[in-house]
Amino acid sequence: MTDRRSFYENRAQFRVAESDRLYHQLLKGYFSFLIPPNSSVLEIGCGLGDLLAALGPARGLGVDFSSKMITAARARHPHIEFQIADAVEFKASETFDYILLSDLVNDLPNVQAVLTRLHSFAHPRTRLVINFFNHLWHPILVTAERAGAKAPTLPQNWLSTTDMTNLLYLSGWDLVRTDTRILWPIRTPLLEPLLNRWLAPCLRHFCLTIILLARPQRRIPFPKDYRCSVIVPARNEAGNIEAAVRRTPEMGLGTEFIFVEGGSTDKTWEEIQRVATNFKDRNIKVLRQQGSGKGGAVREAFAQATGDLLFILDADLTVPPEQLTEFYEVARSGIAEFVNGVRLVYPMEDEAMRFLNMLANKCFSLAFSWLLGQTMKDTLCGTKVLFKKDYEAIEQNRSYFGDFDPFGDFDLLFGAAKLNLKIVDLPVRYRARTYGETNIHRWRHGLLLCRMVLFAARRLKFINHRFVASTQRSAGGPPSLSAPN
Repeated sequence: MTDRRSFYENRAQFRVAESDRLYHQLLKGYFSFLIPPNSSVLEIGCGLGDLLAALGPARGLGVDFSSKMITAARARHPHIEFQIADAVEFKASETFDYILLSDLVNDLPNVQAVLTRLHSFAHPRTRLVINFFNHLWHPILVTAERAGAKAPTLPQNWLSTTDMTNLLYLSGWDLVRTDTRILWPIRTPLLEPLLNRWLAPCLRHFCLTIILLARPQRRIPFPKDYRCSVIVPARNEAGNIEAAVRRTPEMGLGTEFIFVEGGSTDKTWEEIQRVATNFKDRNIKVLRQQGSGKGGAVREAFAQATGDLLFILDADLTVPPEQLTEFYEVARSGIAEFVNGVRLVYPMEDEAMRFLNMLANKCFSLAFSWLLGQTMKDTLCGTKVLFKKDYEAIEQNRSYFGDFDPFGDFDLLFGAAKLNLKIVDLPVRYRARTYGETNIHRWRHGLLLCRMVLFAARRLKFINHRFVASTQRSAGGPPSLSAPN
């Protein structure tokens, strides 16, 4: 370790000149996309502290074992705290929203020991963000180093994504998402933005840097209970309203229903009022939608919800209400922060989903898995569950995507992905309708979904980092990442 420390002490005098290279500027832009401003951030192996400072943390702490690096970092960024310490020996009495290891794991003598040590500075909602070199670039980087185009390094650990995923698991971390960035780390007009913004997301296996985002593994021996709000958007669903109440179980510390009627032409509004009057033993709220679309109905209901956990139940009851208890158990256990229903696992009843609809669902699931960096088998299932505190964070950050989603599903999924929430698919038994007709128009809504995929790609993959910075400044920073009450 003494040799490694001496090597970086000697390198400190060259770091200022090297810090302006395009590679480091691109990393700053992407980390600013991942990490909301005004978070508390710990960076291990911070060097000059430029990356940490670029994130605009409310509380920033940089740690590096090189005293000369820390001296330079303090001079460059006096508003941020820096400490001289080794990664496995560093001590602090606080926890952080985000912990960064940027270009560090390739250089560590014992990666697992450091990853295990980081739990001391993590709360249940902490996110660990790691980036490291793609081993396919090894010969290119060696050549660049010999030519003086890259900073020299000591012998490196050449880790694959599989290697790091396994090390995270062994160290008690749960992988949330994976991404890759940077095809061209050299300033070249026109060519560089073409390759790095537009082509890199499509050529992920060839990118220079791999980014992993993880959270502490959930180990809750006695999960707590929560108050629940079940949102039921209803349009022309008069025949399903009473069944929704009868079949939905009481969950946790109590379950409230919020029915939102959206301009029905049958007796749905009258039926909701009748059921609310007759089922005095259930906590039922009744709203008449002011806006339009299912997404608008869900938002209006979420604004009135008093529960800690928010459930969306489609009034067609094609997803059995009895299964909501399974969603509840997954959320309360801490396995997931966003539970997404999946209809494409278990056999379906005849007529439950037409072939072309199923084919479209599978195509969209592939597209959204790529967009979100998390595997998703069914993006169009209406049954979703999330904590109200997380929804409030999504709502506060909605300016990044805008009000573009009439369905509501993608507003929630994109927002959850932008906030680095752990999304988990939960298989459900999908049933055929017993009353009414679907409100989905296959071709018109299918084209709209394609437009939404293209829109989301620009916001999540083909990122304009200047747009990210401007929207984050206007949003004023995110709510706390602390665990739900």
